[in-house]
Amino acid sequence: MFPAPDPAVLVLHGAGVDHREAEACFEPVFDGVAGLRRIYPDLPGMGRTIAPETLRSADDALDTLLAFAGAVTDGAPHLLVGHSAGAYFAQAMATRRPTEVAGLALVCPLLPGLRDVPEHRLVAGSGGIGDDGFRSYFVIRSQEMLDRYERYVAPSAALVDESALERIGERWALTPVQAPPYAGPTVVVAGRLDSTVGCAAAVDLIDHHPHASLAVVDDAGHALPHEQPELLRALLLEWLTRTDRSS
Repeated sequence: MFPAPDPAVLVLHGAGVDHREAEACFEPVFDGVAGLRRIYPDLPGMGRTIAPETLRSADDALDTLLAFAGAVTDGAPHLLVGHSAGAYFAQAMATRRPTEVAGLALVCPLLPGLRDVPEHRLVAGSGGIGDDGFRSYFVIRSQEMLDRYERYVAPSAALVDESALERIGERWALTPVQAPPYAGPTVVVAGRLDSTVGCAAAVDLIDHHPHASLAVVDDAGHALPHEQPELLRALLLEWLTRTDRSS
């Protein structure tokens, strides 16, 4: 079915949260996919993963993630999924070690050259529900979305090492490498109303990854994995079919 027995899918969350958000959003996609081993790490400085003083840039964080991926997969081909900043690292990991990545999924990716980022606005629900963090993240504000935010997003804020993220953020741009873009099965999913990263830079990826599918979803913002779960599931299941075929 996939390139290795019990292949792994490594799922990287965004900045300021931890593995709980990624697990809540992506586990409904992978649950029931036979033999797929899911790995949801906390990124450096978030959740339970410390970021020592020696970790001072996005390049350092990337090196840590590459070492982690190699350790948990034994270098076998695996799938990579990233949301937001997690997608930024996932794309770089696939570029640097393409033979070890069987497929790449980028959801609301943080990318260099962001532009045309829209203002945040409400498209459904109540403007008064939830706290500022919820209202600035979700464009669909329902009790269901608030419950997800309070269960999977808000609790992670207390575990963030703010000084570490500030230190890494001062050198957040990854050093470019002279390597061709990742050419394996890829899917890019962006929210048209994403007021954090926009969708324009994500659309550009279709010209760089020769086997990429692209979906720009209306009525979805940076919290797209919460707001459009059924559509995200359909897109990722199609991507899994392509990774299977490619193997």
